[in-house]
Amino acid sequence: MRLSADGMPTLLFCENETNTRRLYGSNAPAYFKDAINDYVVHGDGSAVNPLHEGTKVALHHRLLLGGHGVARVRVRLRPEGAGGDAFRDFDQVMATRHAEADEFYATLQQDIADEDQRLVQRQALAGMLWSKQFYYIDIPRWLAGDPAQPPPPAERKHGRNSDWPHLNNADIISMPDKWEYPWYAAWDLAFHCVTFAMIDPEFAKGQLVLLTREWYMHPNGQLPAYEWAFGDVNPPVHAWAAWRVYEMDRALTGKGDIAFLERIFHKLMLNFTWWVNRKDTRAVTSSRALPRPRQHRHLRSLGAVADRRLHKPVGRHSLDGDVHPQSDAHCPRAGGQRSRL
Repeated sequence: MRLSADGMPTLLFCENETNTRRLYGSNAPAYFKDAINDYVVHGDGSAVNPLHEGTKVALHHRLLLGGHGVARVRVRLRPEGAGGDAFRDFDQVMATRHAEADEFYATLQQDIADEDQRLVQRQALAGMLWSKQFYYIDIPRWLAGDPAQPPPPAERKHGRNSDWPHLNNADIISMPDKWEYPWYAAWDLAFHCVTFAMIDPEFAKGQLVLLTREWYMHPNGQLPAYEWAFGDVNPPVHAWAAWRVYEMDRALTGKGDIAFLERIFHKLMLNFTWWVNRKDTRAVTSSRALPRPRQHRHLRSLGAVADRRLHKPVGRHSLDGDVHPQSDAHCPRAGGQRSRL
């Protein structure tokens, strides 16, 4: 691929590697990942690679704008063999893509009369699309440490995420926020998928299935929560999201995706079994209806309240009105899937 840009920007190359010199005082020669910041903000020309090579690059433009001024910088990524002026049809392509987006949203929003509401929804959906990101974490490697570095402390093998040695994620995933929260969270993702079903049901179904794959889901049936502690307890909304996405996709296409339900149903039953066996001391969730949770604001404390691994005083156990209904909320959705299958 070849990247073309307007003007004559300065190419700033470095490596996508942690600045060990700044963090640990090492003398390792390298052009670290914060080199671009050091060049632009601090004027440190030695921070970037003069050979114009590396795994990270930025195009540095210097623009002088007056009050209320506007400037445009065009950038285009094309196949290596593409000839001619990279920007010859740039405006035409942008106009075509803009018209296609307008046509798509005109159909999606045909029942929304208020123009401002249509704009708010379109911006919100754009934010969802923008929050897709490649996410990579290799727990076995993290536990073992980097072969080229000193071994990690022994406590790591018995600390956070040590009981998730199978987890190895390398996928495009919807993030809560690529800037502040660049990692997936299981129950956030479930709600994301319901929204994504409006504009891309195939992506939504793929995301829900992804968290149930062998390299995500724990062998005991638990879904990974988030990288800070994959074993934390999240409300069991995955079955609800799967059923809701199925219904929305069926309404959109006129045909229910039974193959999707078949693919995810078994894993959801494993997850429900984990909830019953590990998180519900009463073991009656499959047959007794309980009140719904009062507000989602109560659910964030669920991990500490419901996790039996945490030590409690002898003779004590947890009873919380917002814990048990969550496992019960799983039942009707899974039951709906079973009846459909």
